[in-house]
Amino acid sequence: RANQLAAQGRDIIHLEIGQPDFQTYPHISLAGVRAIVEGQTRYTPPAGMPGLREAIAADVSVRRGIDVRPEDVVVGPGGKPGLFFPLLALIEPGRGDEVIYPDPGFPTYRAMIEIAGGLPRPVPLLEEKNFSFDLEAFDALVSERTRLVVLNSPANPTGGVMPRADLEHIAAAAQRHDFWVMSDEIYARLVYDGRTAPSIAALPGMRERTIIVDGFSKTYAMTGWRLGFAVLPAPLAERVELLLTHSVGCTAAFTQIAGIEALTGPQEEVNRVVEIYQSRRDRMVAGLNAIPGVRCQTPQGAFYTFPNVSAFGIPSDELAMRILDETGVAVLSGRGFGSHGEGYLRLCYANSLENIERALARLAAFFADLPR
Repeated sequence: RANQLAAQGRDIIHLEIGQPDFQTYPHISLAGVRAIVEGQTRYTPPAGMPGLREAIAADVSVRRGIDVRPEDVVVGPGGKPGLFFPLLALIEPGRGDEVIYPDPGFPTYRAMIEIAGGLPRPVPLLEEKNFSFDLEAFDALVSERTRLVVLNSPANPTGGVMPRADLEHIAAAAQRHDFWVMSDEIYARLVYDGRTAPSIAALPGMRERTIIVDGFSKTYAMTGWRLGFAVLPAPLAERVELLLTHSVGCTAAFTQIAGIEALTGPQEEVNRVVEIYQSRRDRMVAGLNAIPGVRCQTPQGAFYTFPNVSAFGIPSDELAMRILDETGVAVLSGRGFGSHGEGYLRLCYANSLENIERALARLAAFFADLPR
């Protein structure tokens, strides 16, 4: 709908698109271009080129504080194979395998659970806990049928970072009930105010039952390059490699060579962009909280705000569409991320400060006309 309005000549401010507004960093792009020119355009091993698997293993080992070997890494075209294929390997259709996942959360989680033949069990994220798990609800959901729990920290759509104490609680349950954990850490480098996002894989007893999913899209502004990876115990990595072989085949060589440059080359641009995102976050949160009736937590990571707009009594889907039609600001309904997202909107601040200021002015005028 936003694109249709833009095609009609409307001035649309896009706060709905969850991707960096920066170009891929030049040294990374040049590495990919050089690889193409040099003829690096043939098939690659299904699990990834050895050089990239080695670079990922080294980087993850340092950043997460765990021992990762290249054979524990599988590379795919984007992060979604790292989400889908471990579930296809672990879930037995018809057995009653249950998978707990965050709500509100990335819509692919529920879809992949259902495609794999599992039973989705959403656990609420609580605004008062900076959108970490409702641990009482989590404990009530865990049973002998729990096969896997999905985590996302920092999170889409909330920007929440799960504290270590909550991860320890989940880790204890995983070991007590013998289930797997899939930790989607695609936003792990996009954390603010000097914080870090702890990985559950680094907790005692969790390395052998945790699947880390990550990629290059958000950190290195490489969304269109389609390059992601999973880190998982070697026996499971072998099964996922088979699924890659018989589905996508392999990931482009030049994309992987660009990935090696991303990990092993200069990191100054990443740090600079994180500072820019933080300044945008601060302006958007302040602007949203200045609107009567809107309440917005300060997200600790990713590049989304998730303001509470329940005071206006309008369903989130309807509200998001009205905002688009009446103001030209494109946002997403929290309901699109699960039933517990009702009453919220998702706004992406991977946009210029100028556009954020214009959007806030339009939103303030819009909400001022709504009864509460």
